[in-house]
Amino acid sequence: MSRAAPVFKALADPHRREILRLLRAGPRSAGEVAAALPISKATLSHHFNLLKDADLVRCEVRGQARIYALNTSVVEDVTALLLDVLGRAPARSEP
Repeated sequence: MSRAAPVFKALADPHRREILRLLRAGPRSAGEVAAALPISKATLSHHFNLLKDADLVRCEVRGQARIYALNTSVVEDVTALLLDVLGRAPARSEP
């Protein structure tokens, strides 16, 4: 993972971590995420931009709605990196 700094900057904020927790259950519209968090839509947009810059979320436009989803490959890479730093090797599945 060559872009670790934006990832850790994105993960440093509790609102962004909550957005990731919400998206863990599946893709959600920006409105659904906004309804779950006590922040303004402008602030939410800022958080989404940082999460997209870190490649932690993907955004798809459907009509007038923006649908956000976890970028699971990057989330898995970050998880593996953290487990490695903590000295715990992630379980690897056999092919």
